[in-house]
Amino acid sequence: MRGPKQILKEIYGYDEFRPNQLEIIEHTLSGQDSVVIMPTGGGKSVCFQIPALMFKNVTLVISPLISLMRDQVEALLANGVNAAYFNSSQSDFEKRIIIDNCLENKIKLLYISPETLVHAFDNWLKSIPVSFIAVDEAHCVSMWGHDFRPEYGQIKALRSHYRNVPFMALTATADKITRKDISTQLDLANPQLFLSSFNRANLSLAVRSQVPKKQKEKEIIQFLNARADEAGIIYCLSRKETEKWSSFLNSNGFNARHYHAGMDSSSREAVQDGFINDHYTIICATIAFGMGIDKSNVRWVIHNNMPKNIEGYYQEIGRAGRDGLPSDTILYYNYRDVVLLNDFVKESEFKETYQEKIRRILNYAEATSCRRNILLSYFGEFNDEPCMNCDVCKNPPEFIDGKMLAQMALSGIMRTSQQVGTNMLINILRGAKTMDLFDRNYHQLKTYGVGKEHSFVDWQHYLNQLINLGLLEIAYDDYLKLKITPAGDEILRSNKPLQLSKPTIAKKGEKAKKAKKKVSSNPDNALLEALKSYRKEIAQQNKVPAYVIFHDATLNDIAAVKPKNDIELLEIQGMGKVKLQRFGEMILKIVEENKAGNKVSKKSTLEETLELYDKGLSVEDMARERNLSPTTIYGHLCKLYEDDHPIDLNRYVTEFEVNQVKEARKIQRNTNQLRPIYDQLKGNVDFHKIALALTILSKYH
Repeated sequence: MRGPKQILKEIYGYDEFRPNQLEIIEHTLSGQDSVVIMPTGGGKSVCFQIPALMFKNVTLVISPLISLMRDQVEALLANGVNAAYFNSSQSDFEKRIIIDNCLENKIKLLYISPETLVHAFDNWLKSIPVSFIAVDEAHCVSMWGHDFRPEYGQIKALRSHYRNVPFMALTATADKITRKDISTQLDLANPQLFLSSFNRANLSLAVRSQVPKKQKEKEIIQFLNARADEAGIIYCLSRKETEKWSSFLNSNGFNARHYHAGMDSSSREAVQDGFINDHYTIICATIAFGMGIDKSNVRWVIHNNMPKNIEGYYQEIGRAGRDGLPSDTILYYNYRDVVLLNDFVKESEFKETYQEKIRRILNYAEATSCRRNILLSYFGEFNDEPCMNCDVCKNPPEFIDGKMLAQMALSGIMRTSQQVGTNMLINILRGAKTMDLFDRNYHQLKTYGVGKEHSFVDWQHYLNQLINLGLLEIAYDDYLKLKITPAGDEILRSNKPLQLSKPTIAKKGEKAKKAKKKVSSNPDNALLEALKSYRKEIAQQNKVPAYVIFHDATLNDIAAVKPKNDIELLEIQGMGKVKLQRFGEMILKIVEENKAGNKVSKKSTLEETLELYDKGLSVEDMARERNLSPTTIYGHLCKLYEDDHPIDLNRYVTEFEVNQVKEARKIQRNTNQLRPIYDQLKGNVDFHKIALALTILSKYH
């Protein structure tokens, strides 16, 4: 029997487990329950997929996200693993095929949504021999979790029936109270807690406070111009904001789409599929939308507003850099965000807890110490070394004697009877000549103009610190008016010293600069583009996202190492035996062609194949003439056909074979993967003919 490490290499293409993975796998194989807290991108799926491959019977994976189920199943099928998903999006016919395959023990992993769980359990699920149950996004079972879902309460009913089956609860974010509640709500038996490091060192962290809308738009355009064609997400608090940002970005030449719960399901699915398959690069989504995707090459995440808690924020920025490559995150916020968030929770019976979580994310946003260490400490992981990859560490603050500045501000608030907000106070201190200020006679105050040597932005910086230090507080229930706390009153009336950080001055062009860490490899850019072009062709043929074929990190390593044979190629991380068999020959050919300087663009290579086709050459002759494999030529012909060139694919596949593929595809749950259809037809139709048939069917059926 293969061991975990052998499976890791053969199926996933990696030599070594990440921290905690092997311990979790061995604990599960011994039949014991576990709670796994592992950050997004940390490798949670391997922790339950490898035991599933080693157990005799089916493994149930309970997941709330239909899109994530589909992505994981497609990735498993691409690696040669029999897997399926079962949820409300499928027809009765598709569900019947899945049930039959489970009864015949043909499926190793069955992904099922909690919504369909109880009905399935009452009807057919009890008849399925189950070896192991994994509950993904397990924080959803807890009222204290940041994404509580009542339907997760149904899972506990499984425990009494599967008393001797190991359960694994997995989540990317859960504080101590949520971890304890997960164990209780799922009725886990003495579960072992596996807590992985929350340190995603490849993510840069930055926060921008109180930035006016026009300035924010300018900054984000600069940011995106420095990251051409890189995928990213902009999170917003409201549906209207997602639509406005999408429209704004498209009008500035970017390829963006919006996504929110107000859209119909087909539109949402189309947007998500387009993003996953790189048809467009930017999603503008509501924070409430969890983006259940497994896209590895998201390079940046921007929050347009303050998130509602640190758990949600951490999970959302975790969508970036799942392949381990450098990625950027920026959080924009203002105090009106805080008001809106408090409005959301004011009717909740857990109001105090939710408000405390809002205060914690606000403290993070206003921090003047290493942001990464603040996040780590929130999840119970402590580090006192600066990360050097957040805005605070990159531009450490210089502290000054802030006593006089604080007294100016506190006195200004006192003299207005604590009836002004931040902007009005700053205008008073700077001696602004605005109509609303004069209407209220604030220009006659003794504090009018006392701080005019400091800019508006500088005063915002100082006031943020006074709020963060607890000297001032914002009356969220009284039009954001500033109120002096007892600690502030002490500063105003005593000689107690006070230090404040000086505002940082960004160097010219710094905002638009790419803050990228140097990666370990140094890829050949021409070779990397050729490999990406090949990956895209294969992904289109198989109707799957490009990252299901290979992650960017794998292609980067190939372009840096330039392997010369199968043995060297198998050493590349992410290159398992199944993918070596399917793609190895062509990858080595691309590497060799690149060395010889035969670099052609995708456009020119398609045109060359089209010219040879028009001359009446056979596929074999075209392959010899082009010094390419027949598989690549068939791929070119499919792409040309899809692009409406006059290509007759029936030269290479008969109508009978197309109908065979059509029926086999139905039996295999309408998959577009070649392997399941090939196996269903018992190898009687070649892979290239299946690809041709699927291309024909996708266009006219």
